[in-house]
Amino acid sequence: MTIMDLDQTYVAGTYKRFPVEIVSGKGSKVWDANGKQYVDMGSGIGVTAFGIGDDTWQQAVTEQLGKVQHTSNLYYTEPCAYLAKLLCEKTGMKKVFFSNSGAEANECAIKVARKYSAEKKGPDCYTILTLVNSFHGRTLTTLAATGQEHFHELFQPLTPGFVHVEANNVEALKNAVEENNLAGIMLECVQGEGGVNPLTPEFMAAAETLAKEKDIPLIIDEVQTGNGRTGKLYSYMHFGVTPDIVSTAKGLGGGLPIGATLLGEKVQNVLGYGDHGSTFGGNPVCCAGAVSILERLDDAFLASVRRKSGYVFASLHGAPGVESVSGLGLMVGIKTTAPAGDVVKLCMERGVLCLTAKDKVRLLPALNIPMEDLTFAVETILAAAKELGGNI
Repeated sequence: MTIMDLDQTYVAGTYKRFPVEIVSGKGSKVWDANGKQYVDMGSGIGVTAFGIGDDTWQQAVTEQLGKVQHTSNLYYTEPCAYLAKLLCEKTGMKKVFFSNSGAEANECAIKVARKYSAEKKGPDCYTILTLVNSFHGRTLTTLAATGQEHFHELFQPLTPGFVHVEANNVEALKNAVEENNLAGIMLECVQGEGGVNPLTPEFMAAAETLAKEKDIPLIIDEVQTGNGRTGKLYSYMHFGVTPDIVSTAKGLGGGLPIGATLLGEKVQNVLGYGDHGSTFGGNPVCCAGAVSILERLDDAFLASVRRKSGYVFASLHGAPGVESVSGLGLMVGIKTTAPAGDVVKLCMERGVLCLTAKDKVRLLPALNIPMEDLTFAVETILAAAKELGGNI
């Protein structure tokens, strides 16, 4: 049996995989089982922040593997403590809870907001406001938080206590705050799975103002947008707001599973002994990899992300077959005249791996992608969009 046969026989059929078996890679290039080379513009859905087989990341991970691979949270380990210190110093947050994924980071954020609000305002204060087209994870609670009905259909009843308002509609936000006894406001600054749609500065400012006025914890979901993806360390930094809780994952680990929930001053002491936990959270190998990522996300590197972003947006804007371009940094959504899936398929045939989000082609390349690879990928996407839809 081939690997594809084995997968289709024994792996739960929850994914619609592309017909490509990746066997190796280096940087922003990967090779399939037939030896074909691709430029990877998806980075494992925004995970391999410094590409495949990054030397610095590999060294940090293998060194830690040679010491101890796991201890549980009954004991102290240096990578966990040092990563928490780095995250707090770089954001101004005060405490960190480590988990294994973005969904878990968001679960923790919801628990903190609800516990804070229940203690301040009573047990009836538990509702979390999120946005239509948001995506916060696939557990029952983070599905309930996700503002997309098709994710809800098969898994009723979901966790109660969530309301959804239209993104960038300040009036709807104000009304929802007035009409609901809110325990939290939870936002993605750029809706990734929802179509790579950025929030407006006006909406972000209104959310922060309302949260402060009503003493509602403001949660920013940085699972996909975080760790340099948008050209700032975290996307909320583009908007000048100060969240109370930040969730992050994906690119933080560079390829290993890790989630982190950062707690600001207002909520830093909400979680006490026994309130939350994770067997694998703060795993020393994952944390060592994350430290090697976070230490390199300095101002000069983030400026290079913004320069590459400028090239991508300038190249795509107004091109034949391209209706619009959205996103921030190296998180890009391309609305093509032709169906996005067709564009992605043609790009794959020509050696470029892209993603989709709703009806858009989505790009999440490694943050350090060489300009040679980025240029080849963008030119391939432009040619595919023009060929398939330039004359429609």
